Amino acid sequence: MVFPSVAFRPMRLLIVCVALTAVAVTASAFTGHVLFGVFFGVGLALGLFNAMLVRKAVESITASDHPLKKKMAVNSAMRLMVITAVALTISIGAKTVFKNNDGLGVLFGLAIFQAVLVMSTSIPVMKKIRSSGLDVAEMPASESKD
Repeated sequence: MVFPSVAFRPMRLLIVCVALTAVAVTASAFTGHVLFGVFFGVGLALGLFNAMLVRKAVESITASDHPLKKKMAVNSAMRLMVITAVALTISIGAKTVFKNNDGLGVLFGLAIFQAVLVMSTSIPVMKKIRSSGLDVAEMPASESKD
């Protein structure tokens, strides 16, 4: 079975982010808003940074003898709050400095990165499931912990 942590390939995501940034800068240059493409790339970079922090947090929390869901939830909430604050600060700062809304590209970059991340981790898992199926032992519902 291929788990999402195994399917998570940071270098592949970095290459995809660089390619998407190049496309965004090129497309936004045609509309006269090159900075939107640059800020879009910054948003993708923030998303990749967040994904790396998620990986590190999951590894450290699950390495303990008794991993707690609460630890993971608090970690996720704090990390997302900081990443969102950074993205909004960049976006608002760009509006102040450049007198346009190109800084919104950061938020679009973050959103698109999440879609890319989901696709890049779920496609290998789905391919593995289709090729070899799930190897899950049958358990009566009364013995299930859910």
